[in-house]
Amino acid sequence: MNYIRTAMLLAAMTALFMGIGFMIGGQSGMMIALLIAAAMNLFSYWNADKMVLRMHHAREVDEREAPEFFRMIQRLAQNAELPMPKVYIIDNPQPNAFATGRNPQNAAVAATTGLLDMLTPEEIAGVMAHELAHVKNHDTLIMTITATIAGAISMLANFAFFFGGNRNNPLGFVGVILMMVVAPLAAMVVQMAISRTREYAADRMGAQICGEPMWLASALAKISRGVEHIHNPDAEANPATAHMFIMNPLSGERMDNLFSTHPNTQNRIDELRKLADAGLGTGGRSGPMSFTRQAPQQAGPWGGGSTGPSSAPRRPKGPWG
Repeated sequence: MNYIRTAMLLAAMTALFMGIGFMIGGQSGMMIALLIAAAMNLFSYWNADKMVLRMHHAREVDEREAPEFFRMIQRLAQNAELPMPKVYIIDNPQPNAFATGRNPQNAAVAATTGLLDMLTPEEIAGVMAHELAHVKNHDTLIMTITATIAGAISMLANFAFFFGGNRNNPLGFVGVILMMVVAPLAAMVVQMAISRTREYAADRMGAQICGEPMWLASALAKISRGVEHIHNPDAEANPATAHMFIMNPLSGERMDNLFSTHPNTQNRIDELRKLADAGLGTGGRSGPMSFTRQAPQQAGPWGGGSTGPSSAPRRPKGPWG
């Protein structure tokens, strides 16, 4: 049902884009609009992941630099039956994470230092499993396409004001004004609806990947509190990327309504609790994975790492020891 709904929303956004092109220049305008959209989507398909990572000053790390975090992603990717993605860390105190890439073979996952500092290893595993679920579901490509089309709709609506629209438009100049206001708003609504639909699906699959729904539920509660109080300048400067994060990094969007990029956090937690109560977290696997944070042996998130009981005393949390 989620895939059908997503397809319908994408079709609605495409139809809206074509309609704006027609109002600007009739059939010729519609064809030009489609060509513009195709060019933008082609560019985004090959370059969007690099652009987003650069916008948020993400730094790629390997097993030597971030041993336990890197190995966690390896285990989760194996559990999800995915190729190993590139791993990035963002020097930002706000707890958050996102995934990007045009397909599972060219995927990347990124977590902020705030996330690595504030959450337990199990909670981090729940978050990163959620991001790998986006990769497995090809959500990163869907989100890129919707963001590109939404931006193109706003651009075309502005063009309509300067060019006056199609002479055959029955609504005349009033129709152009309405289009300038309504079209970008409608595009934003569709974009946000797609984003919220995919978040619920990723929560469910992420719980199956890591084997324990309550890890993600606990992480969402902590991230929500952190996002409310910690400003994210890079996200504020690039609001078009907000829907890619596990939780909206912008200030002021906490309600589960048409204008929020993410579902209400409590609603997501409640759905994860239902999964836990139903015993659906393991997804047919042997059980939840285990993760521990050990005393540092080398630089990187949580140091180096031998394994040990999760109840053992832990050093202060932090990505660099």
